[in-house]
Amino acid sequence: MVLLLLRSILLLLLHLPCLPLTTASFNLSFPIFQQFHVRQSLLDAARPSRSPPSPTTLDHTRSQAWKLTLLHRDAVSGHSNDRRSRLNSRIQRDSARVASLLRRLSPSFHSDAFGSDVVSGMDQGSGEYFVTIGVGSPPKSQLVVIDSGSDIIWVQCQPCSECYRQSDPVFNPADSASFSGVPCTSSVCDRLENAGCHEGRCRYEVSYGDGSYTKGTLALETLTIGRTLIRNVAIGCGHKNQGMFVGAAGLLGLGGGTMSFVGQLGGQTGGAFSYCLASRGSGSSGSLQFGREAMPAGAAWVPLTRNPQALSFYYVGLSGLGVGGQRVPISEDIFRLTEFGDGGVVMDTGTAVTRFPTAAYNAFRDAFVSQTTNLPRSSAVSIFDTCYDLNGFVTVRVPTVSFYFSGGPILTLPARNFLIPVDNEGTFCFAFAASPSGLSIIGNIQQEGIQISVDGANGFVGFGPNVC
Repeated sequence: MVLLLLRSILLLLLHLPCLPLTTASFNLSFPIFQQFHVRQSLLDAARPSRSPPSPTTLDHTRSQAWKLTLLHRDAVSGHSNDRRSRLNSRIQRDSARVASLLRRLSPSFHSDAFGSDVVSGMDQGSGEYFVTIGVGSPPKSQLVVIDSGSDIIWVQCQPCSECYRQSDPVFNPADSASFSGVPCTSSVCDRLENAGCHEGRCRYEVSYGDGSYTKGTLALETLTIGRTLIRNVAIGCGHKNQGMFVGAAGLLGLGGGTMSFVGQLGGQTGGAFSYCLASRGSGSSGSLQFGREAMPAGAAWVPLTRNPQALSFYYVGLSGLGVGGQRVPISEDIFRLTEFGDGGVVMDTGTAVTRFPTAAYNAFRDAFVSQTTNLPRSSAVSIFDTCYDLNGFVTVRVPTVSFYFSGGPILTLPARNFLIPVDNEGTFCFAFAASPSGLSIIGNIQQEGIQISVDGANGFVGFGPNVC
């Protein structure tokens, strides 16, 4: 009798549905396990990244209106074969990014180790994704960092009293027929944080937690996005800049404030944009598209939550976490945004590793560990305390990992979005970490390969149904 029962259980486990490697699940039948292709993941991670587009030309023939090619940092800065070295650099950037977000978004969080306040969510060198836009008339191609937590657009400008090295020629306002300085009396200047005035012209200054900064004049300029020209966009023209932005000419802020690119477009795009971050090692590029036509049918829509203390950032309602088709016993309150602006869950393109408050992370990790006792463990690596030695494996079966969002949608991640290779020897780690505050951050590793759509006008963010 016992043998028959064990045989029945074994047959049931063998026939449990498995989630495909490259897709996220949004339906209501939640698989318990999925196959993780270890060898293929190692091969993909070692694959050279696609080269960035030419810095001297804009593609007007093949690009779609309002659509841009989105490149990962590795495609811009080069791809090292030393996976551990790449990981250490990425985690160093990530830690700086998270520290800046905690200072900005956690009023009750204090740590002398993190230094002074910051104006934007981006720290030096922490830009992870890049696009090429046209600046001026005629348009000059400029490679810029995208940042979902920033409300300013800026590029380095001549004359440059202090500039870092960038891949494109530094933009020269004198060569643009559409460049116009913003006077101090302009209402546009009033909308700028830390605005100043010099010789009648509005001045801006953005400083970051590591000592990098950009300073210059505010101007109205024409930007070219794909095949579309947008006139009179307020941008910072940086004459004094310090930092290492991986060759980027500046930054395209996609935050929720009025001075971001999305905020300035207003009715032209309906406050809507969509992006898909290409999976690591996929050999493909991602995409960034603006406008209501970018909003897909069939997405799983989750309400956005606004934090009056930080309007730049996109908060979502997260009610829980799941492992192996089972909800982890975590109180919803741990993810809630308080009336004082503490806590909550931020979607962030600049953070790589998703962070959860320590109590939530510990319960989440323990649930995953309890369902992976069949896998050989490895020692901790960097910020990852849960790692596995998968050297020699072709595929392994792992439990599914899911995000339970407010309102009902459940996002089940592909395995490559939560088990990542950290060296060349087959060590994989659970790609989550604890947050020292009440703030949760959904990072870009967990967002990779999933179309994410932000409908700011109606207050929703959508996941899927497309992948990249």
